[in-house]
Amino acid sequence: MTRLRGENNEGVLVALILLVVLGMGVIEPSFWSVQTLFNTVRSGLVDLTLALGVLIVMISGGIDVSFTAIAIFSGYATVAMMTGWGIDGTLWPFLAAAAVGVALGSLNAAVVGGFRLPTLITTLGTGGAIRGALIAFIGSEAINILPGGLESLARARLVDAGGAQLSALVIPVVALCVVLALLLRGTVLGRSVYAIGGDIESARRIGVRLGRTHTFVYLAAGLLAGIGGLLHVVLSRQANPYDLVGSELDVIAAVVIGGASIFGGRGSVLGTVLGVTLIAVIDNSLVQLGVPSAWQRLAVGLLVLGGVTLQVLGRRRHRATPILAEAAR
Repeated sequence: MTRLRGENNEGVLVALILLVVLGMGVIEPSFWSVQTLFNTVRSGLVDLTLALGVLIVMISGGIDVSFTAIAIFSGYATVAMMTGWGIDGTLWPFLAAAAVGVALGSLNAAVVGGFRLPTLITTLGTGGAIRGALIAFIGSEAINILPGGLESLARARLVDAGGAQLSALVIPVVALCVVLALLLRGTVLGRSVYAIGGDIESARRIGVRLGRTHTFVYLAAGLLAGIGGLLHVVLSRQANPYDLVGSELDVIAAVVIGGASIFGGRGSVLGTVLGVTLIAVIDNSLVQLGVPSAWQRLAVGLLVLGGVTLQVLGRRRHRATPILAEAAR
């Protein structure tokens, strides 16, 4: 049973996704279509990219709410530069956006790693500062015409099945998932992230370099946010400096629902993928049923509360078990 449930309840998430899909298919048979599948995948690409960065931070024992500000700053600034300078491209703009994300993520790394300030307060501050700098110094008007290379990338299709189209941008997102999963589970640096999230003092005693690990966490989160920001711009076919900020709930919810502990030390890429998928399926289901967006926010909020409650109860039970065992002797 434990093996079926999975280390981070991945099996439970798969069951929930199947339950929602089956239920929606009974209520609205058109939900069972290739078009719905492709729409669900497309709607989750940006959230999944951003969620991977949040996952790293959460495993390390922190919480990041600046990632949407970093994302839209990176995406908008890259397109504004391309438009202003009259240059074009497809691959290098993502490298540029990633570099901007790393630079902005270094602010979080410097404050959290150098001064050991609470991550929530730190990222609230840096997020507000980054958003203000974007509007004040980069631009406040939407760019509705993308450079040719990005526009062609927005139209690129991996699969075209009778009008149902799957964006080719699913390929780099899958690649990011695979790379991060291998890094977290298969390298010393990845295991160090889990170690500082589980018990930072124990991690220090066994030789984990806390400063280096915290720096990696926030630089990696910034890099993923930068890529996610430009990905959002390409998929929406416009660069709007007011986008993304305020959508943190969906991304954080996906990571929490995916099994990442708010206390640190636990989480997986697979769980995060399933968490993003579950929220995307629920959102698409409610849209097809004509449910107002306010109810969609309510559903996501309840999912977050449920996931956090289960984590807190599990943590209390884990702490109580040794005490009960000792008393029984």
